[in-house]
Amino acid sequence: MADATRTFYQNPMNPLAGTEMGRTVAAMAELFERTTRVYSKPEWQIHDTLVGGLRVPVVDRTVMTKPFARLVHFERALPKERPANPRFLIVAPMSGHYATLLRGTVEALLPYAEVYITDWIDARLVPLTEGRFDLDDYVDYIIEMLHFLGPDTHVIGVCQPAVPVMMAAARMAHDEDPAAPASMTLMGGPIDTRVNPTGVNRLAESKGIDWFRDNAVMKVPFPHPGFMRDVYPGFLQLTGFMSMNLDRHLIAHKDFFWHLVKNDGDSAEKHRIFYDEYNAVMDLTAEFYLQTVEEVFINHSLPRGEITHRGLRLDMSKIRHTALLTVEGENDDISGVGQTRAAQTLCSSIPDDMRVHYLQPKVGHYGVFNGSRFRAEIAPRIIDFALTHGLQARERRAAQPSPASTDASGSKDEVPDPADAAPAPAPMAELTLAPPADPIEEAAMEAEHRAAELDLPHGVDEAASPAKGASGLMKALRKVKRKS
Repeated sequence: MADATRTFYQNPMNPLAGTEMGRTVAAMAELFERTTRVYSKPEWQIHDTLVGGLRVPVVDRTVMTKPFARLVHFERALPKERPANPRFLIVAPMSGHYATLLRGTVEALLPYAEVYITDWIDARLVPLTEGRFDLDDYVDYIIEMLHFLGPDTHVIGVCQPAVPVMMAAARMAHDEDPAAPASMTLMGGPIDTRVNPTGVNRLAESKGIDWFRDNAVMKVPFPHPGFMRDVYPGFLQLTGFMSMNLDRHLIAHKDFFWHLVKNDGDSAEKHRIFYDEYNAVMDLTAEFYLQTVEEVFINHSLPRGEITHRGLRLDMSKIRHTALLTVEGENDDISGVGQTRAAQTLCSSIPDDMRVHYLQPKVGHYGVFNGSRFRAEIAPRIIDFALTHGLQARERRAAQPSPASTDASGSKDEVPDPADAAPAPAPMAELTLAPPADPIEEAAMEAEHRAAELDLPHGVDEAASPAKGASGLMKALRKVKRKS
């Protein structure tokens, strides 16, 4: 009824369509319809990327299918003679939203890497005959995908997957698996939620696992394929997400209403794009959800050294040959500052020249893996870290001759393996960007950020676009700087 009302008052044949009253009624109807809609899984909508100045087509292909996940490869149409790029496996969060929430993460890495991502399947769509899916199965999926991709794969765990990614790396290190990842990047993950606990962490500890089992688990209703499967419903997770910043969501919807009334189509469309993604949620299997809450947020099994996989207690100190990069956001209200960095302490056997921690100023949880600061400041560090610690880089360093030292007796000391002594960007350093040289350069950088936020499609005439002000300002400021 709301959708029909909106259509009626937007119909050009209706004399009220162009009036303020007509726009007001249509705005109320659309706001109500969007609030009550069941949102479907969004599309990736990544059709091309820019590689070395050349715009090439991109096709997302499913290369592995499991009952609860698909492995998606973003295939770039590159010339065969082009040197191989680093290969990334992005492990998307299984925390309510679909993997498409990481669209910006994928787009930022595509110009420099072969990108694969775990595309988790909505639990309400998986029949009971496919069996259970818990934290152990999650780790098994990651290991199987790393086997499929082969050695020299760089794995990225965004938020919730940071824990199972570490578990998979520890299990593969224990088994001396040759397909163990070359590097492991953990971003905004709850490695040790005892450090700087957030509202999410305090809720889990105050309620206890029985409360979650009694209040957060439901059965999938008919006629979904997963009928009678116990799940943690996505709409409950969405309610939790929105309640954390309820005032901001209410203000956003109020602004959306007035944008419609004032016929501000561009601002209204930005709202639609964001909430079409944000409101699209999936169900999680009850066993995975409850096990994650209990092990990660209540018992703190990982930092206590008590986490297990298939009955084997995992020792994070077994990880020796996988480089470690941890990334946190200064204003993260989901995974507090220090929770992800705890991985650096747990992985005590990784050499100092193979580990880096980076704290990104002025970003929250979402900004750790998306947005202009991620594209400009975090993604380049991830790419550089992979290039530094990839197999090809190690082979090149190993091929370089190293002079052997001679002691007083004339015998030669053993030459250390260059791969083990490879230089790192900054051993366990808090990497921070150097401040701009002067105010003119600072203004130019801000102009670049604003232009990047607009995300103009390729081929748009800059003179006819709103980015002209930012781009022109950047050029003018730098011209003044050169003259001065």
